[in-house]
Formats: sequence, C-alpha cells, structure tokens
Amino acid sequence: MAASATPAARAPDSEAALAAALADVPELARLLEVDPHLKPFAVDFQGRYKHFCQLLSNIGESEGGIDKFSRGYESFGIHRCADGGLYCKEWAPGAEGVFLTGDFNGWNPFSHPYKKLDFGKWELYIPPKQDKSVPVPHGSKLKVVITSKSGEILYRISPWAKYVAREGDNVNYDWIHWDPEHSYKFKHSRPKKPRSLRIYESHVGISSHEGKVASYKHFTCNVLPRIKDLGYNCIQLMAIMEHAYYASFGYQITSFFAASSRYGTPEELKELVDTAHSMGIIVLLDVVHSHASKNSEDGLNMFDGTDSCYFHSGPRGTHDLWDSRLFAYSSWEVLRFLLSNIRWWLEEYGFDGFRFDGVTSMLYHHHGIGQSFSGDYNEYFGLQVDEDALIYLMLANHLVHMLYPDSVTIAEDVSGMPALCSPISQGGVGFDYRLAMAIPDKWIQLLKEFKDEDWNMGNIVYTLTNRRHLEKCIAYAESHDQALVGDKTLAFWLMDAEMYTNMSVLTAFTPVIDRGIQLHKMIRLITHGLGGEGYLNFMGNEFGHPEWLDFPRKGNNESYHYARRQFHLTDDDLLRYKFLNNFDRDMNRLEERCGWLSAAQAYVSEKHEGNKVITFERAGLVFIFNFHPSKSYTDYRVGAALPGKFKIVLDSDAAEYGGHQRLDHNTEFFSEAFEHNGRPHSLLVYIPSRVALILQNVDLPN
Repeated sequence: MAASATPAARAPDSEAALAAALADVPELARLLEVDPHLKPFAVDFQGRYKHFCQLLSNIGESEGGIDKFSRGYESFGIHRCADGGLYCKEWAPGAEGVFLTGDFNGWNPFSHPYKKLDFGKWELYIPPKQDKSVPVPHGSKLKVVITSKSGEILYRISPWAKYVAREGDNVNYDWIHWDPEHSYKFKHSRPKKPRSLRIYESHVGISSHEGKVASYKHFTCNVLPRIKDLGYNCIQLMAIMEHAYYASFGYQITSFFAASSRYGTPEELKELVDTAHSMGIIVLLDVVHSHASKNSEDGLNMFDGTDSCYFHSGPRGTHDLWDSRLFAYSSWEVLRFLLSNIRWWLEEYGFDGFRFDGVTSMLYHHHGIGQSFSGDYNEYFGLQVDEDALIYLMLANHLVHMLYPDSVTIAEDVSGMPALCSPISQGGVGFDYRLAMAIPDKWIQLLKEFKDEDWNMGNIVYTLTNRRHLEKCIAYAESHDQALVGDKTLAFWLMDAEMYTNMSVLTAFTPVIDRGIQLHKMIRLITHGLGGEGYLNFMGNEFGHPEWLDFPRKGNNESYHYARRQFHLTDDDLLRYKFLNNFDRDMNRLEERCGWLSAAQAYVSEKHEGNKVITFERAGLVFIFNFHPSKSYTDYRVGAALPGKFKIVLDSDAAEYGGHQRLDHNTEFFSEAFEHNGRPHSLLVYIPSRVALILQNVDLPN
C-alpha cells in the first residue's frame, strides 16, 4: 500500500485559491498573518496539510489509527508468547523464502521457515521446549536467512533487532536475542518540559579522559552530575542508535531499534535516562531517519536481496555525498518502521524527544547538495521539495506530541524552510525548535578571517537575530560539527598551541590566553542572550576544551587521543579552564532565574562600530558587550526601557571567571529620564575592554 504525497500543483495567486486554502487548513490565517510573504504559497500549505490528513485517515482505516500503526515493534522481530513460544515476523517483499537460524537450532539455515503473508510479510511461530522454556534463550545469536529471487542465500539481521554486538575482531555485528529475566524498571517520572531549553550535547563513548570507549555507567556516574551542576536542563545524546562504524559519529545507522552495545547494555542506557530524570534533566535522542548505512551484512541495505525494500531503488536511493541509502517515505511499511522507531525510543527508553538529523537532506530531492539557499521563498516550494519526506516529518511530530505533549523535537535544517517550526494546524511541519546553524559559522568566520578591531557589530547582531518570528531557534556558538577533525574548538581557534603551555594560573597571562579567555566568555554569553529561544553546548566546550574531535580510524592508526573529553582539566585548580567552566555554570544558573530564553526577542539599542559596543534588553535585563580589544569607557550611556536602580548580576571580568576585576559589584546604577537610542531611560556605566555585563533592575519584581 502506498502513502504517496505528490507536490501541490502551483495555483494562481487568486482570492478564490487563497480562500480555499484558508478553509482547508484550520490555522493557516495565523501563519499568513505572521508572514504575509507566504500568501502566494498558501496552496502549497493546503496541499501538504490535506495529504497529511489523508494519510492519517488512511492509517486509521487500514491500521486502526496511528497509535496501533506505530507499535510495529510489538509484532515485528521476535517476541515471547504467553505459552513460552516465540512469534517472529518480518517484512521482506523481495524474498523468495525467509528462515530463522541461530544457536538455538545449530545454525541450520532452513529448519525454521517463515510462512508468507500478504503485502510482503512473513511470520513464524516456534513452540516452547518440552519443559515449557523458551526455544531461543536470552543472549543467544540469531540470523534471518533470506533466499532471493535469483537463488542467493543471504544471512541478515532483523531490522527490528533490539540488541546487536561485535565480538572480538569480528568485522560484522551479531544479532543477539535480548530478553532478560529482569529488565530495568524506571523509578522516576519524566520532568516537565523546561520553560527555557539549555542543551548539553553529549556523546557517551568520548565522555571519559581515557583513550577508550566510555560506558553508559561511566556517563551516568561521572558526567550527569557535571551537567546538573553546570545548569543544563536537557541532554542531547548522540550516537545511541547502533552504528557499525564508530568514526561515523553515529550517523551511519545499521540497527535502528538497538541501543549501541559498545557502551553497555540496553538496561544501562535506561538507567542513564532515569537518573537524568531524577535530576530534573530531560533527554533527547539524536535520531537519524534521513538515511541509513550501506551495510547489508549487519544493516538494513539489501535486506530482502533487492536494492529497494526500505529504500528507493536506483540512483534515488543513494546519497552521493554520504554514500548511504535513502528511505522510500512513500512506502507504507517504511512509514510503519520509522514511526514505530520513534515510539520505541520514547516508550522503551524514556527519551523526552528528538533532534532530527539531516532534515535538509530529507526535505528536498537535491538534498541540499550544491544549494546556497538565498532565502527566496520559491526555493522552499515546488517540485524540488520531497513531499513524501515532509509528510513523514509531519506524521512523526504529530505522533511524538500526541503520545507525550511535553516532548521536544528539534530540526537540523540549514535551508531555513518557512513553517518548519509552525504547528501542523497552520500547515507547518510541527517541530518545536530548529538549530540556528548560521551562528557558529559566523563565529568561526570572524576568528579565522578578521582582526578583532575589524569585527562588524551590526553583522554579529544580524546573524544572532535573523530568525523567523514565532519559530523557535536553538542558538549555539559551537557544536560537535565545529570540533570535528579538519576544524577545531572555539577555544583552540582563540588560543591554539598556547593552551599546551600557558593555561597555568602560576604563570602570567599572555596576550593570547587573555584574549582567548575573555572572548570565549563573551561569544557564549551573547549567543546565549541574543541568539535564540534555546541554547546548546557540546560537552567539554563549556570549559574551553582544546584541540578537536577525531575518532579511531585507519587514517590516525586507530588512535583514541582525540576521541575523549578531558574533564580533569577543569577539575585542576591550577589550570585556567576552571574559569570558563565557572562562567558557563553561572550564565546558565542566571538564565534559570531570569528566563531570557523564554522571553520575547531582545531589543537591541546599540551596535556601535567605532566603540565595538553592543547593548540589548531581554527579560528585564540589560546586556552590555564591549568587544574593543583595548578601549574602556567611563560613564558610557546605555538605554533602558524602565526606570530604576540597576546592579551587576553577571560580569565576565570577575576574578572567578579569569577576569581582571575592574568592576565594583557593589556599585548601583540609577537610571535617568534621559532618552537614548530609542529608549525612554538611560544610565551611565563603566565598561572595561573585552567585557560582557548583565545588569538587573532591582526595583522590578523578580
């Protein structure tokens, strides 16, 4: 059964067409009110919404609703029955025959054949042993045997496998039946959706300072307490879905329902999530539904002996840059598989939502390859849009928020597609947030190409505030992307080789280290305060982690040297990393108290090119940044919306942050009824060079 969604036919920009679109899409009027430039594309939103509704209706008629449809993992794969037997089910439309083999039958490939059903499905029942015990015990190895139409005998891992592992020096992963006698029982309820999202992007495997793959247990015991102390309320876990190639950073998935075994067992991952919940921290999964690994021995590729099955056949089924397979989102069983996968991670592991990887590749037939995305709205509509993938994303968001209304979904999209983060009822795709991907690129560009005195304040402000109204963004100065081999962390761009020799507090500040530490804090705070409605930091970068990320591979002699996080650097009281860690912690804690991320977008009152000063107000706070490398300003007038007495609540120049202590925190700043930069009130402030300040009006209620 196909679930096709063809691009909406372009319609003339007529009143009749607009009226029809407004009638079909319940809240489209709200979207067009916010952005009237989308009116010519109302028919596209109408088409998408109608296809979404039709597909949802089809699922209801054929499957009893999306609730039942998304429970594929309850019947597909292998399941213990009440009588002790096993029920097995697969979808292999291109297969001539399907069999189960493994330790349980001495690896006889044909002794346990599946029975063919309609629509390419196959099923098998294995009765219990005479003593009523299960025929396939927990921990035993299995394979699905496929006989292809061309006569080949293929050994495959079930796409629904819940646990796979690689033994010793084996190249391929083994499917291991996971059915423990005592599974992990969650002790803590899910935290409420945070008012402000402060995300700690994490990778379990590199979370230790040792040159090895770290474990779920290590992360739970050693990293979670750090995240809590730093004031983050959300963890985004990368590289959890099983991937045979470690150096893919978790983006070449081989087993979609299996939590990566290189870090430990499924029960230990559940404990990690549960422990985070006990700390009031929500956990998001980095979900990869944009493509899949080309592996066939231990992946989805060629599962039934054909190049289609879960993927498009021919060139359309391969991503040229990623060398991976592309899902056929119009296929009924692919929709079942992917939507069930979403539900599996929510229900089985207690995840609180997802960061969807590679959304740009999904949205367009060109996958974003060679596209500059100028912002012309015609780029986001028409035949270049993969409507099937877009409708799948609408379904996924609908399912997530239907099951758990407090769930969070984030889109990694570089194209800037309008309405990606608008409600489905408005014709949008339904994501809660999108990543503000232009911001880290701007900081890297400034550090690589411009002297400090040539930084353009207006351009910085533009980049930080250039986002769609009412579509929430996650701002970040750097993520894992910026630290990958070939690039380096912001701290290393700023301080480079001097980080090896001059980070000791026993030595005097060098100009390079001084500049690096001050700008590192300023870049993060202005991104946090001005850049979005959420904030993200990649693990270790909060304290200025040196160097870059590189996973063990042939090109580096399988070295783990750059595949680790050196948390001990910030624990060493004699090193300056602690200053950056302290600042990051207090910045997050102040945001928790004042809530600027959940407040309305900031009002920027000044972006002075000569003085290199930026000032803005948000959540009743006054943010002041002096990026000038050498000039300090006495009695600098700063605009304010409301009168009152102001005090410093965060000062990057404080001693505990590695600053020069040029400001007296007991100073009180009184506003005057003196209009300045479009604000009715103003105050006079001393602003040292390379300093970021936040002032709070203490006359206002907290």
